[in-house]
Amino acid sequence: MTGLAFSCTGVRADPYAAGPTLVFRLRIAAGEGVRVHALVLHCQLRIEPARRSYGPGEAERLKVLFGERSRWPGSVNPVQLAQVSLTVPGFTGETEADLVVPCTYDMDVAAARYFDALADGEAPLLLLFSGTAFAGPGGFQVQPVPWDREASCRLPVRVWRDMMEQHFPGCGWIRLPRTSMDALLEYRSRHGLPSWEATVDALLAGAAAARAEGSLR
Repeated sequence: MTGLAFSCTGVRADPYAAGPTLVFRLRIAAGEGVRVHALVLHCQLRIEPARRSYGPGEAERLKVLFGERSRWPGSVNPVQLAQVSLTVPGFTGETEADLVVPCTYDMDVAAARYFDALADGEAPLLLLFSGTAFAGPGGFQVQPVPWDREASCRLPVRVWRDMMEQHFPGCGWIRLPRTSMDALLEYRSRHGLPSWEATVDALLAGAAAARAEGSLR
């Protein structure tokens, strides 16, 4: 369907989702009077970091992704946010649909680390579409969605932060290998600590005491 066009009219966080979830509102146009029986879409969402400016604090926090600012002309490349699928019911001419995108707060994931580095403003996103259209006035005609179909979107940083604060209020997140988790669990059990926060605080306090003792020798 060469006339198929996509645009993003807005993005919001789903307040009722079990985990952090963004909802992109898509407008899909097939042409005046064109009947589409169904669309099976695949969407790749990626961040386009070169399409916005960054303050000194943001640039410092983005070093882990892009290196020193002097290297940015060659190192600031698109970052994948997600890949999701969507089935759009039949329509004639034009319709709107919600694209639901689960997100992660894993700081080892480049997209999460990118959003965490931003102080405010908007993050430029690009939605790339492919898939299959079932169209035609008299029965199904199976046609591929052209690979060049895309839509731009600007995600407010506030939406991302509020979404993460809803699910992880006042918290961060780190991923540890199983051996480290087992060692932490053993330490927590041995010392009768009531939470992971207390476990980490005890380890930090022990490390600080060891440094202080070493400085006195």
